[in-house]
Formats: sequence, structure tokens, C-alpha cells
Amino acid sequence: MPECDNPLWPCAMTGAAACLAGFEGINVVIHGSSGCYYYPTTLLHAPLHGTFILENEVIFGSEDRLREVIGELAGTGNRIAVITTCVPAILGEDIQSLLAEHDVLLVDSPGFSGDVEAGYTKALSRLAPRTDAATGGVNIDGVCLLDPFSKGNLQEIRRLLDLASVPVATVFCRDALKKIHTAAACTVGTNGDFASNVGENLGGTLGFDTLRATFERLGNIFEESDIGPVMQEIVHQEEETVRICDKFLRRFDPPTVVIFAGTSYAEFAAQSLERYLDADIRFIGKRNPGTPSRFNTALVTGQKEAKTLIGLHNPDLVLGSSFERSVSGNRAFYGITPPLRGAVRLAPVPLAGVNGMLFFTEQVLNACMDHSRIVQ
Repeated sequence: MPECDNPLWPCAMTGAAACLAGFEGINVVIHGSSGCYYYPTTLLHAPLHGTFILENEVIFGSEDRLREVIGELAGTGNRIAVITTCVPAILGEDIQSLLAEHDVLLVDSPGFSGDVEAGYTKALSRLAPRTDAATGGVNIDGVCLLDPFSKGNLQEIRRLLDLASVPVATVFCRDALKKIHTAAACTVGTNGDFASNVGENLGGTLGFDTLRATFERLGNIFEESDIGPVMQEIVHQEEETVRICDKFLRRFDPPTVVIFAGTSYAEFAAQSLERYLDADIRFIGKRNPGTPSRFNTALVTGQKEAKTLIGLHNPDLVLGSSFERSVSGNRAFYGITPPLRGAVRLAPVPLAGVNGMLFFTEQVLNACMDHSRIVQ
């Protein structure tokens, strides 16, 4: 069996589940072992179904088990989607023929076919989203169940769009399944790593500058909109951010920072910390390939590699996941990418929008100040 190339980052199967499970009106079946079921379940916190194939089914075929699970779900009224995992894919079972007798969507997305973004994109393409000229408003994308900030991002961008009198159309991927075929012609993003590529992309919502530019485009496109209140809020809260950061810098030195995250959040964090805290961004370990960066950046796929890089660059502050936290030593830490274990997360906190920028800034400042008190 092929090796896992990026153990820090979920596989394509998990990405497909993250896409499909976000839509109401669809039952998602993970066709594989119990481990392939429980892994995305613990990360996505969404209702999934599994075939839980065992050794004898690997040898003699898993068709009967898959048929049984589909039969149990057939009366729910929801669309059924089956995601293949590594074992069925390697066995070469003709699952498509088996599913032909049912109205089932098959997403062939075994773990070895790529990382989480590849599976997410493939699953979304199988749903065949399309725009409808009769649909007004703007879509929101990048709302992926894997992202621990996705719920907060969605609430925050809905708030800002409502403040600007711009209706929300389809949310990718956190909406009713039927709305996937009536998306609006324009889209704004919250996390570029999970872009839907549906409609015209008007821009992102991470950081004040990006948010300002995106709402200026919205104001030019939607004649009945009023972006003034949003622009005023951006100005006011950016001034407050500068004030608080300057206050921090009067007491403490600018932090040195190493970041581990997906491309979209990593760039947002690096640019924000450099701009408002004069931070020295010593290294970015990206989970996924992305656009070129002006920072010292490389793809980091293993925990040992992450530990070595933290030791090499010796930062004051580490941003990342529970993996990096476990090897960051006595350094300030803030989690911005999954998995984030060992902490209770109930409130839907954002990274996108105005409140996302404020929340990110306060969490970083608090982490740095707490660390300074411990060191002293």
C-alpha cells in the first residue's frame, strides 16, 4: 500500500467527506475500515456513515456490506454519496456497477490519491455546482468542515454582507444540497485553500486590506448595496488594532515567529503579524502547495521535520496545530490549523472578516504575554 506522504495533513478521503457532509440533504458513506470512518468523524464533527469492512470482506469482497448500508439509508429521502477509501480502491472492486441500481453518488477518493484539498475539489465537482442568472446576491466559499474557524467565518461574513445590504446566495460547503445548482454569479472567499471556483471570485476576507478591497468590488457590482458601514467598521477596528499592538510593543520586543498552516491562513497570519507587530517571520511550513510567497517558505509534511525547523529558527511564537504544539517546547503557541486537540471549542470564532482579525490579534498577544510572564 502507498505510504502516507503528508501525515500532518488529512488525506483526499477526508477532504471529500468534508465537502459532502457540509450539505443538508445528503448521507455520506465512508466505504472502508473503521479507522477510515473514525478519523474524519473526529475531525469534522459531522454525521457520517461507514461500511466498517473487515478482513473477510477484504478477501471475499465488500459489495454485500456496501449494499446493506445503502439499503438502510435508502428510505431517508436524502441523496446518498459513497466515498471509497484505500482498501476498496486497491482491490479494484466494480463499485460503480453495484451502485448503478441506486441513485448514489460515487466519489472515488482514496487517501493515496492526494491531500485533503484534492478530495474536497473532486467531491464538489461530482456535485456539479452551477450558477443561475436568476439568483441574486453573492456566494460564500471556503467554508470547510475541516477548518476549525469555518463556522465563525460564515457567521462573520454573513454579518458583514447583511451590514452592506448584500444578500447571501449559496454557501460552499455549508448549505442545502438543492442550492448547489442555483448559485449566484459572484463569490467571496473565507479560506482560499478550499475555493469552490463557482462564479466570479470577488476576493477574500482575511485581513483588513483584503476585506476592504473585496467590499469595494461588491459595492461596484451591487447597486443597491451600502458598503459604507462596513468600511467605517474596518477603519475603526484597524485603528484599534494598531493602538493595542503599539501598546504591546512598548512593553515587549517584536516576536519572532514560525508558522505551520495551510497556504491561505499561513499567509494571512504572516502578513498580519509583520504589519501590526513588526514580527520577524522566520519560517512558514505550509501544509499544501500554494502561490509563491515573499517569506521563507517550504512544504513541511512530517512532525520530526517541524520539530527540527522550530529548533533551527528558535522563535518566540509558534502558530500551527496540536502536532507543532507538542514539539514547540516552552514557546508561546496559538493554534490556527487542525487538528487542535486538548482544548474545548464551543464558540464559533472566526479568522475571516473584521472580528476574525480582532480575534486573531488578541489571541496572539495574549499567548505572547502569557509566555513572557512564565519566562520571567
